[in-house]
Amino acid sequence: MFHGFYMYEDRLLPVQEWWLSDRLYILKDRPAVFGNPDYQMNSSSVQKQLKAAGIDTNSKKYKAALSEMMKNGNGAMFTNVQAIKNLMSQYDKNGDWIDPNTGLTGLAVTDENRNSYKHIISIPESSREEMFELAKKEFLNENGTLNGDTTKRESVYNNLYRKMDKDDRLSAGWTMEQYEHQYRQAFAEAAKAADPTWKVGKPIPAGALDGITRESAESGRKSVDIKL
Repeated sequence: MFHGFYMYEDRLLPVQEWWLSDRLYILKDRPAVFGNPDYQMNSSSVQKQLKAAGIDTNSKKYKAALSEMMKNGNGAMFTNVQAIKNLMSQYDKNGDWIDPNTGLTGLAVTDENRNSYKHIISIPESSREEMFELAKKEFLNENGTLNGDTTKRESVYNNLYRKMDKDDRLSAGWTMEQYEHQYRQAFAEAAKAADPTWKVGKPIPAGALDGITRESAESGRKSVDIKL
């Protein structure tokens, strides 16, 4: 039945437009059905009602929201006017997704950038210093473990993102991860140097990390080739 629906959709156009239009307008708080957007979402009756609801169908926000709906629905979707408005609010005027935690754009991993953002870029020294100090403090407090319940790492990353241009934020975050790994590796090596029997979870030997600075940790550059 479903295959037949799409196979003969051209014959059903007049009926479908009325059916969709009626429910989009009347049942604003209940799901209305949209199928192929090329002819249903763009039909004059549906477009008029979207515009009557204050939706600019030519805006990048609308196009981004519609694209997301279609992607999540594998080419078909169940939606209503308010759902479209709600999703549009998650994008800025350029159609870029707004991260709800930071209010920033440029933090969405997509099919287009998934394989391209993982490269080292220059990030502020102040951000590296902030990460080093936090990583050292948490390494000592948690005996070398990474405690997802207590760590304040997210705030360091968010501070970094605010310092970067939109198009560099994902790469900046990935770069910071490499620095963070490098710092923790330096701390672990120092703990083992002070006590060869030390392992993650055991108390850090007193004073073991005193001689470790951010500069000394970065000078090793064992985990990544830092290009400044």
